[in-house]
Amino acid sequence: MAKWGQGDPRWIVEERADATNVNNWHWTERDATSWSKSKLKEVLVGLVVEDEAGRCEISDLKQVEGEASCNSRKGKLIFFYEWNLRLSWKGTVKESGEKHKGSVEIPNLSEENEVDDTEINVSKKKGEGDVLKDLMRTEGTTKVREALRDYLKALKTEFTLGMILPTKATVGQEAATERKPSGNTVQDSVSAQSVDRIGVKIPTVKILMREIFNSPADELYSIFTTKELVQKFSKCPAVIEAEKGGKLLMFDGCVSGEYAELVPSQRIVLKWRCRSWPDEHYATVALNFKDMAAQTELQLECKGVPVSNEDSTRQCWKKQYFEEIRILLQQAKDNME
Repeated sequence: MAKWGQGDPRWIVEERADATNVNNWHWTERDATSWSKSKLKEVLVGLVVEDEAGRCEISDLKQVEGEASCNSRKGKLIFFYEWNLRLSWKGTVKESGEKHKGSVEIPNLSEENEVDDTEINVSKKKGEGDVLKDLMRTEGTTKVREALRDYLKALKTEFTLGMILPTKATVGQEAATERKPSGNTVQDSVSAQSVDRIGVKIPTVKILMREIFNSPADELYSIFTTKELVQKFSKCPAVIEAEKGGKLLMFDGCVSGEYAELVPSQRIVLKWRCRSWPDEHYATVALNFKDMAAQTELQLECKGVPVSNEDSTRQCWKKQYFEEIRILLQQAKDNME
């Protein structure tokens, strides 16, 4: 076998971070559509332009049609995106106080065209107020192009963190761009997050969520530790060994890990991962049960989630765990009545 630094870099001889995709050689693809829709709304809605004639503001992103993805091959990132966007704007004429509305259409934002060459069409509903339309056509269009550049910059930096996994040559180096946590959190979630580097030295985040369940703490605790109940809410066969060091396998193997700590009716700590994550990379999940008479507040801390998997991990806990558990609890209540 070749030694380190010798031979074709595709050989599996490197002391690597992900154990399979050596030097990021193989083609991988990540869907950026959902992330892009949120980011486009974030950078566009609320834009304001103003001059002596009036003031206009982008009030809504009415239409977002298209898709975006990022591909990695031989350690290089390749981006594909194609969007058809329609924005709503509203404005006020300063002299008369008249209010008017209109739209901004961007029929083809894609990697085939530079932002400066991208077509942007401004229209206004019938009536007076052409000064506002002119303001949107000039300064408004400029602001919109700046926002589109911000989206593309975030797509190529913020979204792609963790896609090029570290090799022996890069382990220990700091990421060139530190991700700014987005303000988008699910309802009842705690917004404070931090960026850490643990496990296989990829950028990670800590997710904090808080949920209220109409169930006493001991009942809710048992749903996470009893095989039959786990299989009911997950609707899949499961491996549940609810003891320290016991195995955890759910959702047809999409989620796996082990139990690290169990305090009945109070606390569960898991070593937890999704199958799509880099090999051998685990998050630490702490579930704290706060008894509130007939209700329980469940506090979740998930530390060590790859940055690029933050949204999907949130959705996993919200949709596949919490919402399904609520359905299970309601079914149990209905059966008792």
